[in-house]
Amino acid sequence: MLLFLFIPFICLAQLKYFPKSQGEYIKHKYYSLSYDEEHEQAEWVHYKLDSIRVILNKNSKIKTDRNYKLDTLIQTGSAHKSDISGYKYHKGHLAPAADMKMDYISVREAAYMSNISPQVASFNQGIWFGLENRIRSLAKKSELYITTGGVLKSDLEKIGEKNKVSVPEQFYKIIYDAKNQKMFAYLMPNTKLDSIEKYVVTVDSIESITGIDFYSQLKTKLESKLESVKNSLPPE
Repeated sequence: MLLFLFIPFICLAQLKYFPKSQGEYIKHKYYSLSYDEEHEQAEWVHYKLDSIRVILNKNSKIKTDRNYKLDTLIQTGSAHKSDISGYKYHKGHLAPAADMKMDYISVREAAYMSNISPQVASFNQGIWFGLENRIRSLAKKSELYITTGGVLKSDLEKIGEKNKVSVPEQFYKIIYDAKNQKMFAYLMPNTKLDSIEKYVVTVDSIESITGIDFYSQLKTKLESKLESVKNSLPPE
């Protein structure tokens, strides 16, 4: 019993393999991000998921926080919930709320607007949710490092009166299975989709369109090998 009580303190730290930041780097307890002021959202959010976290999330009695908050760590100021409310888009979590139920701090952090991006409802509730479930299933038996965000570029639709929040046309997820030294990458249009498998890509291709260098802390040969191969996550 005593050992279980100490598990969160032993296992919930050790976040590593950060992308190279092009925006304002922000470190929270349970995830880190790079905030892009031009688009009023994170260019990437990076977090860890493993078997201990999956168990803690599953057994948590804490309700998801839907009171979306300003991220006060961002010097230029984050978007406000009113910038997305009233539009046709969902407030899409980048680090999923279901992966951030370990304690009250993680639940609160998941509700920061810096962790939110406008997503089409059928995308958010459909294929994006399905992909998150697949990741959770793999995390039950491995140690995963997950990087996710919208593809931010010029000429995107903007919403919000106070802050002009960009609506990404595409979202990506990159999953590094540290235990088995394997990478999975997905690039998906922000619309209703029918098949996860159609959107399997290489990490190299996501780096090419985002300009972000992912997993540069790995040895060069290993990084080159992993980032050039397409892998599909196992089914749930």
